[in-house]
Amino acid sequence: MERQEAAGRRRVGLCVLCGLPAAGKSTLARALRHRLPRRQGWDCALLAYDELMPRDAFSPPAPEAGRAPSLSRWKLYRRELLHYLEHFLQALINRDRLSAPTSRTESTWESFVACCKGQGLLSSEGLDARACHYLTNVAASRPLYFILDDNFYYRSMRYEVYQLARKYSLSFCQLFLECPLEWCLQRNRLRSHPLPDQTIYLMARKIERPDLENNAWEKNSLILKSFECTLEDNLQIIHLLANALENPVKPNEENTEEKEVDRAICAASTVHQADQTFRRVISQTMKDAKDKKVCPSEMKSLAEELGKLKAEFLEDLRQGSHLKNQIYQQNSDPVTSITSSFQYEAINVVNKYIFK
Repeated sequence: MERQEAAGRRRVGLCVLCGLPAAGKSTLARALRHRLPRRQGWDCALLAYDELMPRDAFSPPAPEAGRAPSLSRWKLYRRELLHYLEHFLQALINRDRLSAPTSRTESTWESFVACCKGQGLLSSEGLDARACHYLTNVAASRPLYFILDDNFYYRSMRYEVYQLARKYSLSFCQLFLECPLEWCLQRNRLRSHPLPDQTIYLMARKIERPDLENNAWEKNSLILKSFECTLEDNLQIIHLLANALENPVKPNEENTEEKEVDRAICAASTVHQADQTFRRVISQTMKDAKDKKVCPSEMKSLAEELGKLKAEFLEDLRQGSHLKNQIYQQNSDPVTSITSSFQYEAINVVNKYIFK
């Protein structure tokens, strides 16, 4: 904090809200948006991912012939929004104007700019979102908190935000809303645009709580177990935000940058190997199904199911879920172990067609 103030920089914090859909994150985010300026004297900006991303972000991409579905639009838009936030932070730190990044999706960038303008972060000058915009209150003494409202169900998603905080010496904290699955399902069904139940079931199986004991970067986290925030919860939240604000992340904290790069390279290699192996398994499985006289129309459905299964396994492998959750055989490498699990699931899928 002292170094930031000495340099005349405004104190900025990033607060990540995470939890299942309909867990109450948006309600809490809106409450913080109005409460923090009044009670703490802080400026607060809310980035609600569901509102900033276009509706097609939540539609699965059409699979290409003979290939598994590509990276989801939702994931691409999430990365874009984080890029836009960094773009804004750079302008804030450098006391410069905000100009549109070269790489962008026009509709998402326009939504981001409109969101910032609506919350008083940008002036209304400029004919459209592509023009340069002036930041308001650049040198304000009041701290500024960004509340990021999304599911953030994988730890790696939240770590990306932490890396951004570390890169610019910002404050970072997490609020994890732990709401019973059945309550989330019931509340989701009452929404104007409800998610499929299966999506929430799948997310509940994959969601990763903050690990305060084993991950130093997650130390500024609070797990809220109640459905509605109590007075005690509110006091804990304010204490967490204030503590994080007084202790911004240091750029070289934990000295893990090189380790993360090495881990990413290793993970990419593992995913590539697994992808090639899964393709061979699918090819052999399709051949076995054909030999068992599965009719052509069902062969097409079988291929689609196996493609979706492969995409899910690869995505989990990218996020590290299989590395933590699968029970591996001793002395076996990750690709061998994950292949064994994939083969088992693939056999179950094809047996549905063979033994009908």
